[in-house]
Amino acid sequence: LVELVESGGGSVQAGGSLRLSCTASGYSFRTNCIAWFRQAPGKEREGVAAIYTAAGSTFYADTVQGRFTISQDNAKNTVYLQMNSLKPEDTAMYYCAAGCDGSWYVAAGYMYWGQGTQVAVSS
Repeated sequence: LVELVESGGGSVQAGGSLRLSCTASGYSFRTNCIAWFRQAPGKEREGVAAIYTAAGSTFYADTVQGRFTISQDNAKNTVYLQMNSLKPEDTAMYYCAAGCDGSWYVAAGYMYWGQGTQVAVSS
């Protein structure tokens, strides 16, 4: 049984920072890609960042490039999303996803999903 558990969400003011964590059980981060998606009320789920764990390659949405950093700790089977200079438009439920098949930003290509962690940024 594969389980992804996110943590680290919360409420911050604009300009603040948060670090999200995604810890996996029953799944090895060493063999595939892990991504963060987000979904705001009334909007589609969108890819935020991804890391291909074997090579360490990272990818970011244009809207977060330069502000967010995705990283991995294979010993802990955990992927992090460091979010700096947060904006109100970053407010959303953030989901961890694993096991991609295709482009990293396509949600339908992921086999496994966490339950999400809420991020709220106030102006």
